[in-house]
Amino acid sequence: MRLLPLASGGPRRGSPRHLPSCSPALLLLLCGCLGVSRVAAADSRRPNVVLLLADDQDEVLGGMTPLKKTKALIGEMGMTFSSAYVPSALCCPSRASILTGKYPHNHHVVNNTLEGNCSSKSWQKIEEPNTFPAILRSVCGYQTFFAGKYLNEYGAPDAGGLAHVPLGWSYWYALEKNSKYYNYTLSINGKARKHGENYSVDYLTDVLANVSLDFLDYKSNSEPFFMMISTPAPHSPWTAAPQYQNTFQNVFAPRNKNFNIHGTNKHWLIRQAKTPMTNSSIQFLDNAFRKRWQTLLSVDDLVEKLVKRLEFNGELNNTYIFYTSDNGYHTGQFSLPIDKRQLYEFDIKVPLLVRGPGIKPNQTTKMLVANIDLGPTILDIAGYNLNKTQMDGMSFLPILKGASNLTWRSDVLVEYQGEGRNVTDPTCPSLSPGVSQCFPDCVCEDAYNNTYACVRTMSHLWNLQYCEFDDQEVFVEVYNLTADPHQINNIAKSIDPELLGKMNYRLMMLQSCSGPTCRTPGVFDPGREEGRMRS
Repeated sequence: MRLLPLASGGPRRGSPRHLPSCSPALLLLLCGCLGVSRVAAADSRRPNVVLLLADDQDEVLGGMTPLKKTKALIGEMGMTFSSAYVPSALCCPSRASILTGKYPHNHHVVNNTLEGNCSSKSWQKIEEPNTFPAILRSVCGYQTFFAGKYLNEYGAPDAGGLAHVPLGWSYWYALEKNSKYYNYTLSINGKARKHGENYSVDYLTDVLANVSLDFLDYKSNSEPFFMMISTPAPHSPWTAAPQYQNTFQNVFAPRNKNFNIHGTNKHWLIRQAKTPMTNSSIQFLDNAFRKRWQTLLSVDDLVEKLVKRLEFNGELNNTYIFYTSDNGYHTGQFSLPIDKRQLYEFDIKVPLLVRGPGIKPNQTTKMLVANIDLGPTILDIAGYNLNKTQMDGMSFLPILKGASNLTWRSDVLVEYQGEGRNVTDPTCPSLSPGVSQCFPDCVCEDAYNNTYACVRTMSHLWNLQYCEFDDQEVFVEVYNLTADPHQINNIAKSIDPELLGKMNYRLMMLQSCSGPTCRTPGVFDPGREEGRMRS
């Protein structure tokens, strides 16, 4: 199927039309893409960018293990980030952070509901015009292509339905609401198209692969392009392609040190989990873990097809490819069955692999990055003047290019607003009001006061996490991840009070930061108490 771009007046399909390229002088003076004038004679040679986004793929529990081709084609051909984090361990807030380059307290998407600003009219009016794809298209003259899951409430009738196409996209191929593999509806440039359950034509991961290849074949060759491909995998309902449904039969959820243990000295929501878990609960989460891996095999195929097509078209060497996820996941850690949302490494840490021009192969870096850095980095690649944005993140293009003695951040903010109504769940009358995401055995994954903020610190000498809950206790959790990588021992009551005070102050500062103030030196930044941090 040949994709056609959006007409300039809105989400109408018609003959192919492309953005006019700015003259070098106009780009320099008005557009802000400062690097463009240097390559104006060969405009099409400006780098292309592909962003591949998985849904709920963890890093800590081996989420990259099934993706052998992805690791070979992206990671081994470029750089793998071993310390990549999300500012909120939930789909919609995290995706909003990717698009805007902002922490959740600045883009105001706090959960997966319209009331939580997920794809709401307010989001569409205030944030969508300033996303990095909107800048790439309107200012830098990039063709922009989106395929897959956008935001969890995208397509809601109260927010414009599927006719709404966010500003900034030349080609729009978006899933209605949350991840599915069959029996879903897509918005194709604002027109609804329903899909059924025939694997050969409806399996969403493969549909995304095919439409992405179509774009590469039919796009304009006179302008650079940006692609964002957002797969449903490995999100529930974990429906694998038929050829992969019998794989990983001997794979089980990792029995690491925090698996199926009681969350002693943790927030009450973690402490309410039943330990040990029942055999049926463990069997359920093992099956979920296995199915998640099975769905990722089709993502691995997608990546292989995409890289091969870029190479066949002669564009691979001029294209940056990013692979990451919107949040992590847990399967049995601290006896919580399956979900995300929590403050621990397994939920907030994600894969991040990047290849592209000027990136040496087979590199791994420990430098601390967050998904709010993706937008600034991609705009930096396009030559855009980052001083013109209000983004909280920072470009890690210098890290990709191997800059030596680079001064870099030592902390990032993680924040989450708990979901739940202040009523008792009738199926679990013994539980306190306000819980949500409950399993049949009345173990709940969220609550209205599961609202927290953390400073995740990583420097040459320190590897710490400091978290405060917004509840009546003002409960505090602190972890030394050098000594306790599984975050079993909460040291809030034994840590040096002076250090505790510094981290509390830093947290308050980051919770109110905006733009440049989110990039001020942290408690352990280079130049304060230690030398420069190196990869």
